[in-house]
Amino acid sequence: MMSLIDALADAPEPASLKSLSKATGLHPSTAHRILAAMTHSRLVERYEAGTYALGIRFLELGNVVKSRFNIREIALPFMQNLHESIGEAINLGIRDGDEIVYLERTSSGRSLVRVVYLVGARAPLHLTSLGKLFLAADTTANIRAYAERTGLPGKTPYSLTSLDQLEKELETIRRTDLAYDNEEAEVGLRCVAMPIRNDEGLVVAGLSISAPTDRHHSDWPEQLRKATESISYALGYRQQARYG
Repeated sequence: MMSLIDALADAPEPASLKSLSKATGLHPSTAHRILAAMTHSRLVERYEAGTYALGIRFLELGNVVKSRFNIREIALPFMQNLHESIGEAINLGIRDGDEIVYLERTSSGRSLVRVVYLVGARAPLHLTSLGKLFLAADTTANIRAYAERTGLPGKTPYSLTSLDQLEKELETIRRTDLAYDNEEAEVGLRCVAMPIRNDEGLVVAGLSISAPTDRHHSDWPEQLRKATESISYALGYRQQARYG
């Protein structure tokens, strides 16, 4: 049955019994019997021409599995590995309206990072590296609407408080898949973040490294990329060219 499912998944269009038998090495009568059972359970659909394709039941089951994915549980082992490698705080965040919400954080154990980076805390999208990832994935109209709603308030002298500044930075993020918070939420603290994508290629979360400015290293983005790509893969994302 599994060999037939794999063969049907690989077939670009409904496949004949003969081609499925050849692809799986199953005798035609055996393949036919298994296909009939799967057709009865809606795992396979049989067309009038005597061809077969995966059925609607797989879509239903896929949605059930997808709904049960817990980003935090999937991300945590990769966050811990990254934390052990670099020894700094690793943050997992998602978007909720005009704010980023921190779902999980591994403590650096070397310095206190203030409330904005504690689990459950919120921060404006434009002041955080994680938040900028979501803005960069949004449309120009939505970004401008965000700026109008919020007024782009600043927290430090380094905060991006104008739409022109923000749009220029978001364009860079789109090219590099990499976002920074350069002391924009808290003086002396820098963050670097990369997106986590689901099976549809949508940005559903982000992972960031936060540390005092003088402790940042140039090799962190590459280590961060490996972690976010692994988490995205676990969520069903398969890398493909996203830009023309």
